[in-house]
Amino acid sequence: MKRTNMRNFLFTICLGLLAWAQVVRADLVIDIVGGRQGGQPIAIVPFGNQASVPVDIAGIITNNLQRTGKFEALPIGNMPQQPTELLQVNLPSWQAVGMPHVVIGRIMGGAGNYTIEFQLVDVFKGGQLVGLSYTATNATLRQVAHKISDVIYQTLLGERGIFSTRIAYVTVRRGINTSQYKLYVADMDGANPQMMLDSNEPIFSPAWSPDGQNVAYVSLEGKQAGVYIQNVSSGRRNRIAAFKGLNSAPSWSPDGSRLAMTLSRDGNPEIYVFNVGSRSFTRLTNDASIDTEPEWTPDGGSLVFTSDRTGSPQIYRISLGGGGAQRLTFTGNYNARPRVSPDGTKLLMLHNGGRGYQIAVMDLASGQLSILSDSSSDESPSFAPNGSMVIYGTGRQLAAVSIDGRVRQRLAVQAGDEVREPAWSPFLD
Repeated sequence: MKRTNMRNFLFTICLGLLAWAQVVRADLVIDIVGGRQGGQPIAIVPFGNQASVPVDIAGIITNNLQRTGKFEALPIGNMPQQPTELLQVNLPSWQAVGMPHVVIGRIMGGAGNYTIEFQLVDVFKGGQLVGLSYTATNATLRQVAHKISDVIYQTLLGERGIFSTRIAYVTVRRGINTSQYKLYVADMDGANPQMMLDSNEPIFSPAWSPDGQNVAYVSLEGKQAGVYIQNVSSGRRNRIAAFKGLNSAPSWSPDGSRLAMTLSRDGNPEIYVFNVGSRSFTRLTNDASIDTEPEWTPDGGSLVFTSDRTGSPQIYRISLGGGGAQRLTFTGNYNARPRVSPDGTKLLMLHNGGRGYQIAVMDLASGQLSILSDSSSDESPSFAPNGSMVIYGTGRQLAAVSIDGRVRQRLAVQAGDEVREPAWSPFLD
């Protein structure tokens, strides 16, 4: 793709946002489409006194763990018993069905105020691996279920769980004379959607601050692209860039003090860094090509970005300390929308090697590229904060895939309308 064609392509993307569709309701429904078999067995027994609360705690934990593809939960009907306390667990009966770990729990209290206890039991070694107690209200029951899921996941796999994280996404509905756009944040399982912005103009490129308190995004309000920062809790927002031309692709630095973005304020799309405290801009790139889609490396010392400086969109890295840009991608004729894994070892991207636009991941040390998605019209990949999963847009819905490509999920809005531009939050504690 030549430079002029890429310029047209980038502007076409912005204009094409006008054709998106909006949703009546923004609840995401997750469907596991592959990879559930082969996970380690686990039993999550229904919690004692479950009937007293409006949320199925054990059911949420079961769904969370199974969606990772790393666990296979025993159906309730196949459980040899349903204990709610450690002394009630009959180890030989669980050993007989080959179940290495059992989760038990009970709910105490009522009238909207509860204490929830759970224990993770090692069946073959005997005894408790972990046991914790949480207080909850009706509004926080799901959060407690996610916290319990995180504890179980980390205890058994040695890796931090992502069940208490959130995702941001944009929904759209096409009207006869206008379109409606909404920015939402929701639990990572799609529950508890919270609308951040409702607009007649396109919204895209949401990006979470490292503390999870704010979301930066681009809105075309007044037919002019602007970069905004909005607080998730209060809804308060500020416009930080609305120069003539492009204002796009905000990305937070790891310490939250700066945002990188693409601006054409000086005539050509270049990478700039915005200092949140001083509200000042520093230009980082200076090239006749289009430089866009910046993303910070985890150490905060470099940015990766998309550029057509060699004739087609490829991904480059540049140090904030100075020096030229280093090309990172060489496989395929199109590599864009870079995202660096939390541990800094992998590069996620939108890749076209002749089979359409797919999500790919590259090992930065070896340069080896792997295709993660199985369609040809994918976009907007985002890493989970533990690096184990990737969420992205595909067609009119979202999808998620494990970093090894084994586990696949589809996330669709119940009303069947379009949902796009996903961004996974950082850990929120």
